[in-house]
Amino acid sequence: MLTLHAEIRKKTGKSSSRRLRKIYNKFPGIIYGTEKPSLHITIDHNEVINLQLNSTIYKKDLNIKLNNKKYLVKIKSIQRHPYKLKILHIDFLYSKN
Repeated sequence: MLTLHAEIRKKTGKSSSRRLRKIYNKFPGIIYGTEKPSLHITIDHNEVINLQLNSTIYKKDLNIKLNNKKYLVKIKSIQRHPYKLKILHIDFLYSKN
C-alpha cells in the first residue's frame, strides 16, 4: 500500500496556500469524513505529481503518515492548474476499512 507523508497546516487561507505552492513546492489538502474530525494538511508536490498520472490511484486506499500516525484514506478529488502540470489542492476521504 502506498504511503504519503504530510504535515498539519497551521495557517489556512488563500495567501498561505499560495506561499506553500510558490516558496515551499507543497500544496494544501484536507482529510475529512463523517465520524472523525477534519485535518488540514500540507503535502510535498513532488511526492504526488507522478501518482496523479496513474488513473488507478483513485480506486486504491492510501496511507497518510501524519505526526507518526497513519490514516487510511481514499482520494476524493484533485484540483489541478489549468495548463501547468501542478496540483493546487487535494481532498482525501477517510476509508472505512
